[in-house]
Amino acid sequence: MAPSGPLARLSEAGVAVWLDDLSRERLRSGNLAELVERGVVGVTTNPTIFANAISHGDAYDDALRVLAASGASVDDAVFTITTDDVRAAADVLRPVYDRTSGQDGRVSIEVDPRLARDTDGTVASAKALWAAVDRPNVFIKIPATVEGLPAITAVLAEGISVNVTLIFSLERYLAVLDAFQAGLEQARVAGHDLDRIASVASFFVSRVDTAIDPALDELGTPEAAALRGTAAIANARIAYGAYLEVVAARRWQALAAAGAHPQRPLWASTGVKDPAYPDTLYVDELVVDGVVNTMPEATLKAVEDHGGSGADTVTGTQDAAVAVIEGLAAVGVDLDEVTTKLEVEGVDKFIASWEQLLAKVSEGLQVAANRLADAR
Repeated sequence: MAPSGPLARLSEAGVAVWLDDLSRERLRSGNLAELVERGVVGVTTNPTIFANAISHGDAYDDALRVLAASGASVDDAVFTITTDDVRAAADVLRPVYDRTSGQDGRVSIEVDPRLARDTDGTVASAKALWAAVDRPNVFIKIPATVEGLPAITAVLAEGISVNVTLIFSLERYLAVLDAFQAGLEQARVAGHDLDRIASVASFFVSRVDTAIDPALDELGTPEAAALRGTAAIANARIAYGAYLEVVAARRWQALAAAGAHPQRPLWASTGVKDPAYPDTLYVDELVVDGVVNTMPEATLKAVEDHGGSGADTVTGTQDAAVAVIEGLAAVGVDLDEVTTKLEVEGVDKFIASWEQLLAKVSEGLQVAANRLADAR
C-alpha cells in the first residue's frame, strides 16, 4: 500500500522522512519495516539512542551472552552490537535505497564521540565502521567540530558516504559544505565513482530555540517576547539559502557534471521541547524540496496524525529569516555565542551517553559471564 496523508505530502514536496531512532527490539518486532511501509525512508542513530536501546528490555541479552563467552572487551562489544543493528536496519531499508538510486534507504552510525577532537582517530573509526557494517546504504556520522572537518574530507575521499552531524551555525555549515566538496574532489582524483558517494549535513534545529528562549524570557520585553520560537527556524532557513548558493556555483557544477550528488541539508533535533509550540513545528515550517527531516518517533506520530499541508515553507523566506537574526542581535542575543556553546554541549552530551552505553554493556557482559560460570 502506498503511503498516504501527511507523510506522503512531505514526500511529494521533496522532503525525505527519516526516523531518528533504532533498537534491536524495533528490528525484531518488525516495527521498522512497518514504518518503511508508512513512508519512512531512512534512519539516524547517535550514542544517546543506542544507550537508551540497550538500557531497556532484554533484546540484547543473547548477544551479550555470546560476546561474554568469546571474552570480548566492552569497547569491542559495543562496536559489534551497534554495527549489527545498523547492518540489519540497512537490510530492511535496502529496497528503498535501490528504488531511489541510493538517495534514501540510508542508515547512519556515529563514530566514537570521544574522538570528536581527534581528526586521525575519527578517520580510523569511520573506516572501521564502514568496513564492519559492509553495506552501501550506510552513512558514517562525523561531528562538525573544527577537528572533524578535515576528517570529513578524508573519509569522503576514500569513497565513504558521510552524515555530518552537530551543525548549529551558518559559519560551520559553510565550512562543512567546503569540506564535502573537497572530499569529492579528492575522491574523483583517486578514481572513485562519485555517483556512489552520498552525504547529508545534519543541521540541528530545536536546540537553538531551547537555548535562546530562556534568554528572551529573562529580558522580559515585548521585542524579546516576539522573537520567542523564531531563532531555530530562521537559522535553518538561512542555512538552506547558503546551500542553494553553493550548488549554483561553478565548483559544485563541475562535481555534478562528474556524477556527484549534492549534500542534502538534514533537519535534526526536530522534536519540540516547549509544549507551548505545535508539536510539528520543526517539520511544517521547514518544508522545501531536496531536504531530509529526521524525526524522533513522537514527532513522526504527531506528523502522521496532524501534520501540515506539505506546502513549501522555506522558499522566499530569506529576508524574514535574516530579520529575525538581526532582531536577536538588537535585543542582545549573540547567535554565534549560542551555537558555539551548543556544539560544545552536544559533544559532551554524546560522550556522556557513550559512557552510559559502555557502562550498561559492561554490566551486561558481567551478568552473562556470571551465568556462564554458574552453568559450568
